[in-house]
Amino acid sequence: MEDLSGHFLISTPQMPDPRFQEQVILLCAHNQEGAMGMVINKPNEEISMMEVLLGTNIPLPEGPLPPVYNGGPVEMEAGFILYNSDAEAGKSLKVTPDIYLSREAKLLEKISKGEGPENYLFLLGYAGWGPGQLEIELMDNSWLTVPGDMHVLFDTPDDLKWKQAAHRFGINISLFNNIVGNA
Repeated sequence: MEDLSGHFLISTPQMPDPRFQEQVILLCAHNQEGAMGMVINKPNEEISMMEVLLGTNIPLPEGPLPPVYNGGPVEMEAGFILYNSDAEAGKSLKVTPDIYLSREAKLLEKISKGEGPENYLFLLGYAGWGPGQLEIELMDNSWLTVPGDMHVLFDTPDDLKWKQAAHRFGINISLFNNIVGNA
C-alpha cells in the first residue's frame, strides 16, 4: 500500500456521498490503520474565525480574518490548524516537508499576535477512513489522487480549488467521468 500522506483526494463525479461532492481533501495520515485528512475547500457558513477566537479568549488580530473550514464530518467540534511553517507550535504532525497539522491553542495565540505562520487554514472536524476503506473508494473511482500543492491549499479561492487541484496536473475533473471505468 502506497502512503498517500500529503496528497490531495479530489472527489470525482462518481462520488456517491453528497457530503464530499466537489471536495478536495489533503490527506494528513495514511497507513494500515486507515486514513485521516482535511477538506480544504468548504468554508463553514455557521461560525466565523472571530467567534472561534473570542470563544477561546484569544485576542483578535489586526486585519481581516480567514474563514473557518469544515474539515470533515468526524468530530465537528475539534479544531485543527493546517499551516506551512516550521514555527514552533508544540505538538504538530508533519504532513509534508512544508505542511503541518496542529491542534494546539498556543498556535492560535501566536497567529493572533502576528507571530504564527503566514499561511494557515483553521478547520473544524476531519475526514477519516478505517483500514482499507479509502482503498475501496479509490478502486470505485470516487477519488482522484494527486500530490498536494501549496498554491492550491493556501492561494486558490475555495470555489476554484476542486478544479484547480486537478488542473495543475493536466486533468479536467469535469470530464473525468468520461475517461474512467473498470476493466
